[in-house]
Amino acid sequence: MRIIPAIDIIDGKCVRLTKGDYNTKKVYNENPVEVAKMFEDSGIEYLHVVDLDGAKASHIVNYKVLEQIATKTNLNIDFGGGLKTNRDLKIAFNSGANQITGGSIAVKNPNVFESWIKTYGSDRIILGADCKKEKIAVSGWQEESNLDVIPFIKNYLSKGIHNVICTDISKDGMLKGPSFDLYKNIIEETNKDLKLIASGGISTFNELPKLLELGCEGVIIGKAIYEKKISLKQLEQFIINN
Repeated sequence: MRIIPAIDIIDGKCVRLTKGDYNTKKVYNENPVEVAKMFEDSGIEYLHVVDLDGAKASHIVNYKVLEQIATKTNLNIDFGGGLKTNRDLKIAFNSGANQITGGSIAVKNPNVFESWIKTYGSDRIILGADCKKEKIAVSGWQEESNLDVIPFIKNYLSKGIHNVICTDISKDGMLKGPSFDLYKNIIEETNKDLKLIASGGISTFNELPKLLELGCEGVIIGKAIYEKKISLKQLEQFIINN
């Protein structure tokens, strides 16, 4: 199971929100590159970067930060937040993203999202299935849709998607544990082509083996690292052992 730390960006700074609420913003570091290098030094190979300004503005904003991280580290970066057009996508890839995550676009403009899968291939396009009470949420989690998360994922698996990041918004930033039952249901209901990346609520190191056992392909960890609930040393050991 891949360990994927998260860097969320507002105004070029490394921040965390609680349940996606911009009013709960807490700045952890003014230099995201410094944070990314710290992860890389701990043996971590992957990074999840979210452009929160972009999610709000509905277009890519913090691509310069992405470019700096990509230039100054060897991390495999997946980038999301506000990617709505082919131009946004090109900017993200040209700025050094290895993969991009599309959430709102997959709901609001499925034709464009499907064209991205065909153009760039399923290895480079990740489906963002962010949900609240198992209903997909969009626009930086500011809006709820009437789409159920499992049928939503199944639909895109049939379109060629393999990689899916599923965040339970009610858990995000709460440090009270991830949605084990939700992930168990998704994995049981979908076929083996799914590479499910758990996200939201990770709070202790002991939750990682449980997610691995469930069959999650990756886990995104944010606040638990920044609040020192999980140490980089523990993550380094987990990567070596798994």
